[in-house]
Amino acid sequence: MNSNFSERSFPEKEDAIEAKAFVDLHRLSPKHLRDEEQFECLPINGGCAISLPNAPAIGLNRVLGLGSVEDLDKACNWMRRKTGNRFLQLNIDAASDEVRNWIQSKDLHEHGPGWAKLTRSAPLRSLESPGRVRTRRVKVDEALLFGSMMCKGFNFPLTLAPVWSAIVGKEGWLCFFALDGGTPIGTGAIYVSGTYAWLGGGTTLPAFRNRGVQKALIQIRTDHGIAQGVSTFVVETEVPSLGKPSISYENLRKMGFQHAYNRKNFKL
Repeated sequence: MNSNFSERSFPEKEDAIEAKAFVDLHRLSPKHLRDEEQFECLPINGGCAISLPNAPAIGLNRVLGLGSVEDLDKACNWMRRKTGNRFLQLNIDAASDEVRNWIQSKDLHEHGPGWAKLTRSAPLRSLESPGRVRTRRVKVDEALLFGSMMCKGFNFPLTLAPVWSAIVGKEGWLCFFALDGGTPIGTGAIYVSGTYAWLGGGTTLPAFRNRGVQKALIQIRTDHGIAQGVSTFVVETEVPSLGKPSISYENLRKMGFQHAYNRKNFKL
């Protein structure tokens, strides 16, 4: 796979690999689900607009990875014809004056604390021990369990389980379980393209949180990524705010990830 991303369309390569993963997620989803759930994706110069109205999360209802007014206009006009949540994610600190003026002209308002993008380069030093949490690859015949667990962890309708089930065993994707004994209690995925990899799908069933599951899943994914030639890992999580610390953010920092930049979420 080609790891070279357009500099014109992508102010940050860290956004490029993330957008590519979501375009592929849509491509792999079963056609019947795309039709029934109105799951749509519009790739634009390497970035994308993606819409899954029944998913409450921003991640599946947003415009991502675009840096020009022309591309933003195209994506946002497409997005406004969709139902459900609709957002634009943008690193405003890296945006051109033209894009900043465009945001003002559209009267777009920030929503929530925004997302932090973190990166880590290989080779990695020894990661902090995740304790006694074991992990393993998800088997192809466990795809539906993987998708169902992700829906439970993210509080998605279980009807959306096939979205995440579809990536198990597919080219570019590796999926993992964290285990309590032999029972899966957490999920994590990694999407690899060239020397870049995106970490996503990390969740833990509520009854098993605060036991080191996230750290164990980070470690197994970076280990497998390095084995495939990955030199840069990227991930995103909610920006910590005053009075509302982000456990996910702190765990990633403890595992050696560096804060790259913040993206604001604008409501469309």
